[in-house]
Amino acid sequence: MPAFKAEVAHSLGQAEAIARLKDFLDRISQRYKDQVSHLEGQWDDNVLTFSLTTYGFTLTGTLTVEEESARVEGQLPFAAVAFRGKIEKSIAEEIEQELNRPA
Repeated sequence: MPAFKAEVAHSLGQAEAIARLKDFLDRISQRYKDQVSHLEGQWDDNVLTFSLTTYGFTLTGTLTVEEESARVEGQLPFAAVAFRGKIEKSIAEEIEQELNRPA
């Protein structure tokens, strides 16, 4: 399967960044409730492992929160390869928005 990746730099420190991203999937689920039909995720320390289905495509991956960055890496179905750039940009924008929201 093809891969996708997005990374967002931050200056919050790991603990604060994790705190702001802990409810990331809930916010995505609410914001895109008409586009996301299946969304699951599990945090293990600083790594969120997730799976979501949108427009009939299932994306799986991890969100890893480090001291100065948050990085998403995952797999796309072959049929979604044409949308890889848009997917990476959208994910990065959503993470950036969550990291920049007031505490």
